[in-house]
Amino acid sequence: MSVLNSVNTNTGAAIALNNLNTINRELATTQNRIATGLEVATARDNGAIFAIAQNQRSEVQAFDAVSRSLDRGSAAVDVSLAGGEQLGTLLNDLREVALEATDETLTDDARANLEASVDNLVGQINSFIGNSDFNGVNLLAGGTFTARTGTGSTDTFEIGAGAAGAGVDFRLQATTAAAIAGGLAFGEDTATVSGADAAAGAAAAATFLGQIETSITNLNQGLGNIGAAGNRVDSQIAFNESLVASLNAGIGSLVDADLAQESANLTALQTQQQLGLAAFGIANSSASSILGFF
Repeated sequence: MSVLNSVNTNTGAAIALNNLNTINRELATTQNRIATGLEVATARDNGAIFAIAQNQRSEVQAFDAVSRSLDRGSAAVDVSLAGGEQLGTLLNDLREVALEATDETLTDDARANLEASVDNLVGQINSFIGNSDFNGVNLLAGGTFTARTGTGSTDTFEIGAGAAGAGVDFRLQATTAAAIAGGLAFGEDTATVSGADAAAGAAAAATFLGQIETSITNLNQGLGNIGAAGNRVDSQIAFNESLVASLNAGIGSLVDADLAQESANLTALQTQQQLGLAAFGIANSSASSILGFF
């Protein structure tokens, strides 16, 4: 095949320029991967992989909301357990006073002192219950908290001392500083107890003692329910952390660049670029050699 020597058409230079442009595009892609750390940074890089990665990123973001819900549930549990422990101490003190009030030989003055002690303890109980509140949730006052376990609309569970299936109507709600109505005995919704029950006589005190003992039993069961819910929250938090880590690892395997490979590519492409420039210069100089013919 004959070679056309022409000043109008420089085929060699055109081929060299095309090769150089290809190398420059590949070099730009490699430099972008090194700068971002991503092999698939936009949908232009790989539409299918980019779509999958975006879906997984959305799932990770949704689990952030789940984690915040669980954190609030965990805090509500901690506050309630702290208040419940103090409440247990006060109920034990009430039981001691009620037991003492069953003594038929007590004088009126002694019963009056016991009445004052009961009213004081009941006031403290009211205070502990009222203060065992976190972000508007008071599990000791019959409140419940719905915690999320996943991103689905039904991925929830209820935290409460008397949650569904627990079999405990766990409420300690006071009407006055000296009386607890609606559940000192937890479930006796019409019961109202005060120091007067200890002062009314041995028989009334015995009834009062029974209410206190029922309260202690149900308090312990209620706190057990809250503690079990707290353990579930902690387990769910740990599981979600592991799940999010796995999702992030999966996203990375799809879109992250292998920087060791990209570093090698960069060196090779930079060398190719220099050789391409040299080839382009040689091809351009071929036209000037035609002047030697004249």
